[in-house]
Amino acid sequence: MSPTRWGPPIDVLPYFSKEEQALMTLLGALTAEDWTRPTMCAGWTVKDVAAHLLGDKVGRLSRGRDGHAADSPRPGEAFPRFIDRINEEWVLACRRLSTDVLLTMLYEFMGQTTEYWAQLDLDVPGIPVSWAGDEPAPRWLDAARDYSEFWVHHVQIREALEHTPLEAEYAEPIADTFVRALPYTLRDVDARVGKQVGYTVTGQGKWYARRERDGWTLDRGAPPSRTPLATVTTDLDTFWRLCTRNAADVGRVRTTGDEKVCAQVLTMTSIIV
Repeated sequence: MSPTRWGPPIDVLPYFSKEEQALMTLLGALTAEDWTRPTMCAGWTVKDVAAHLLGDKVGRLSRGRDGHAADSPRPGEAFPRFIDRINEEWVLACRRLSTDVLLTMLYEFMGQTTEYWAQLDLDVPGIPVSWAGDEPAPRWLDAARDYSEFWVHHVQIREALEHTPLEAEYAEPIADTFVRALPYTLRDVDARVGKQVGYTVTGQGKWYARRERDGWTLDRGAPPSRTPLATVTTDLDTFWRLCTRNAADVGRVRTTGDEKVCAQVLTMTSIIV
């Protein structure tokens, strides 16, 4: 399918450095006890999640900027299991580091990812974004995936610390990023050409997946040409938790139309699982 099936591009570059600064300001003020607080990532403390973020940053720079050959799955190892394993290996290794060393490394590499994305042509195809499809995705979607993962872990750290919520402006691209998984989520839903499935995130926007001859495509804010096959509506907090499997309150979700299609929409996952 054409990359246009993911809808119009998302520009996350203006958000990267500001959110990184907000996170580093938060981490720099933590006490020894704060670093050990458990997070919603099972078995991981605040320090572990911060280490995971460092791993994401240096991994992206090593693979994308420097062309370093990364690890690959072992024979017979499923890709999600591979990702879980290397993430856990990294976090375990980083437990040997003091928080001062970890902070120093985070300070060193944070801004470099923004510079990396800024120098690329984000409109050309890059590597697949696995939760949005198996084929090469436009680089802007990969950059948005990068930012959204950073945002989720930042929120998880703040919740573990019972800290003030992350500023609303940083969440502006989140719903628009995660909903790009909708066409892939509907890939096995058979419907007539022209049928639409809607997803509304209150205060963030409305999106419609439309059935074409070669699959589903996504439009942001496109008015339905007819009664949608199914619609789902919820708020941003519930939405991102649904998409990342973070204990969402499904009582805050409203659905209309085909129940089976709605149920399929609610399986939408915008992380590697």
